[in-house]
Amino acid sequence: MTSIALRLAGACAALLLGACASTPSSFSTATSAPQAASSAAQRPLLLLISIDGLRADMLDRGIAPNLSRLVREGVRAQWMTPSYPSLTFPNHYTLVTGLRPDHHGIVHNSMTDPALGTFRLSDRDAVGDGRWWGGEPIWVGAEKAGLHAATWAWPGSEAAIQGVRPSRHQAFDEHIAPNARVDQALGWLDDRAAPHPQLLTLYFEQVDEAGHDFGPQSAQYARAVEQVDAAIGHLLDGLARRGQLDRTNLIVVSDHGMATVPAQQVLIVEDMVSMQEAEVVSYGQSLGIAPRPGQEARVEARLLGAHPQYDCWRKAALPVRWHYGSNPRIPPIVCQLHEGWDALPAERAAEKPQTGLRGSHGYDPALASMRAVFIARGPAFRQGATLAPFDNVDVYPLLARLLGIPAAPNDGDPQALLPALR
Repeated sequence: MTSIALRLAGACAALLLGACASTPSSFSTATSAPQAASSAAQRPLLLLISIDGLRADMLDRGIAPNLSRLVREGVRAQWMTPSYPSLTFPNHYTLVTGLRPDHHGIVHNSMTDPALGTFRLSDRDAVGDGRWWGGEPIWVGAEKAGLHAATWAWPGSEAAIQGVRPSRHQAFDEHIAPNARVDQALGWLDDRAAPHPQLLTLYFEQVDEAGHDFGPQSAQYARAVEQVDAAIGHLLDGLARRGQLDRTNLIVVSDHGMATVPAQQVLIVEDMVSMQEAEVVSYGQSLGIAPRPGQEARVEARLLGAHPQYDCWRKAALPVRWHYGSNPRIPPIVCQLHEGWDALPAERAAEKPQTGLRGSHGYDPALASMRAVFIARGPAFRQGATLAPFDNVDVYPLLARLLGIPAAPNDGDPQALLPALR
């Protein structure tokens, strides 16, 4: 891409991140900061929990008694459909902004921006740079309205977005066990020396990790579900001991599901396209490919169209139902792997086990294996209800309503989750 094109892309990114969303949701009544703060003491705590990689059908396996309790005492969705691409950071940020990844700017777990450089999950400086994160996450809206938020490693919460951070936040630390995370969150509720949070988030990655390593049908995946479910039970007990349980609107979500990937079903990226002809910007099940200057026609001839294990499009021609392709951070060509296939550089593929099963996500969000979880329990929610499937952009308007703050511009349907409410 030429330097002029890069500058234009950067300008377009700023415009897209600021103006691509729909009009503000009508789900919540606009409330001024003083009004929101003064009513906070009477408003139930909003507790949002993510179990990364939890498939919707795992709720029917009978191995998660605490999640089953929440289902009995509250509402669940048949399933929640993730946004494209069905990856961790894009979907976590969609849940708290109501914006599609194409609109909030976190278009992949790995991406590039002409002004900001490269974004990787392992790059703590990039993850903590608020310039990557468009839209207004729910904790920023809460803080701007005079409320207080406490976040445990929710993607985006380590950055100052619009110059605002949660009142309390914990950076991701895989060494902190699930029960210890719960204890830290309960400690935030107990701490009288700091503002009491009206919004609290928790994040658990153990199910996703087990799914990647062993596949979603494995005993290890089931044990990870049981481990996180036990932490949910520890949380419920802690809230009950504090007299807080029935004054808490608790929502459990996942960002995406998990599909089985046989170890031998791996494509070598260098066999798909020459590295002399193109740069692979984003790896995984959703590949982002940028032809090198002068190689556009050659790369397109090699990639575009249907292949036995994947399909490729120019980004402007991606399926409309994915709501994806206008953001300048999306490379010119996107290749989507078919379910059960992976694509890796030769060096990384050689490091993977060559036999057995593992798991992954990033596939078409419409697939049953990608379906995510939504459970809600508390004074705002009906009891024993099952909701029709909905898109995960619809969660954010509900969060704003429960906090009593105005919803920022978003892509969600403010009517979608009304059947969940009393």
